Amino acid sequence: MKKILILFSIVIISISIIWFNYAQYKSEYKEIQKSNLEFEKYYQKEIYGTDLTTLINKAVDENTRNKVEKNESNEFIENEEDSIKIEIMITDTGNVYKMENFYNGGTGKFVQYYGTIKFKCTKIEYHKKTKKIKYLYFEQIQEK
Repeated sequence: MKKILILFSIVIISISIIWFNYAQYKSEYKEIQKSNLEFEKYYQKEIYGTDLTTLINKAVDENTRNKVEKNESNEFIENEEDSIKIEIMITDTGNVYKMENFYNGGTGKFVQYYGTIKFKCTKIEYHKKTKKIKYLYFEQIQEK
C-alpha cells in the first residue's frame, strides 16, 4: 500500500511540475507575441516621423526596462535576448542614423524636421534565442 501511495505521489508531483512549466512557457510566449506586435505592426507600412518618434521612445523604454547596457557613445549594446535597435535611412542626407542619435539629441528636433515626412519599415530581425524583436530598419520615402 505504501509503494502505491509513493508512486501515486511521484506521478502527481511530476504532472504538476510539467503543467507549471508549460503554463509558464505559454505565458512568456504570449508576452513576447504582445511585445513583438507593438513593433511588427509597422513592418512594410508607411508612417509619419511623429509615429517613428513614438516607436523610438518605445524601443528606448524597452531597452531601459530590460537593463540593456550602453557603450561609451551612449548607444545600446546588442545582446542575445531582448535588445532592440532601430536604424533610420534619411534620404535627404544619404546617411543611416541609429535611434540613439535622435533620442539623445532630442526627439523634438526630429519631429520638427521630419514629423510630417513619411517613412517605411523595410527590414525586421528577431533574436534567435528568444524570438523577440531585435532590429528595425526604416527608410525615408518622402523628401522633405
